Amino acid sequence: MPDTPIAQPGAPARPTPLSSQGLAPAHNEPEYRKALSCFATGVTVVTTHWAGEDWGMTCNSFNSVSLEPRLVLWSIRRASHSLQAFTQAGHFTISVLAESQQALAKQFATGTMAERFAGASILRQPGGGLRLDGCAAWFDCQLHQLIEAGDHSILLGEVTDFGWHDAPALAFWHSRFGQILSQTPHASTSAAPGLHQPAAGPGAHGTPTADR
Repeated sequence: MPDTPIAQPGAPARPTPLSSQGLAPAHNEPEYRKALSCFATGVTVVTTHWAGEDWGMTCNSFNSVSLEPRLVLWSIRRASHSLQAFTQAGHFTISVLAESQQALAKQFATGTMAERFAGASILRQPGGGLRLDGCAAWFDCQLHQLIEAGDHSILLGEVTDFGWHDAPALAFWHSRFGQILSQTPHASTSAAPGLHQPAAGPGAHGTPTADR
């Protein structure tokens, strides 16, 4: 007989785990994506210049790896038409989007490169990188290592320059964009920072359209 969760007296009922519903999680991709969407992330736009053209895409797989040396990572789908640009250029810039840049997150998620960069305020870096003006933070990187992992390629970058300013960052959670709400001095000490969700994102089940 399969295990069945038993609610304790006075305790709130717990949701039934997927595995006890008679479904196989390993073969249930929609449910797997929904589970992944429970992990809130920031939102970035990754850019590079290759073969005489600017390339950019929305990405929420960015993460820090090491402080010494300064290494960061992000991933791109191996079937993406942008893969060659980002793996062959040898460098890329990561712009961490501010909450006010939600429209740019959507703009860089789909369309041609000309459409993605149309009207965007771009700052050219001395080393050849390009970042979005007004972003919360940015990191110029040299490609340090390329790792093939399943249907994605992981790009490790060594940070050569960076900058930031104190602006609310754009967040992504449960397939929606949002803003992190900081606890105010007058709030109850039992309150935790929250996530305000003003609009749905372009992706489905936890992933902005970040690897096309």
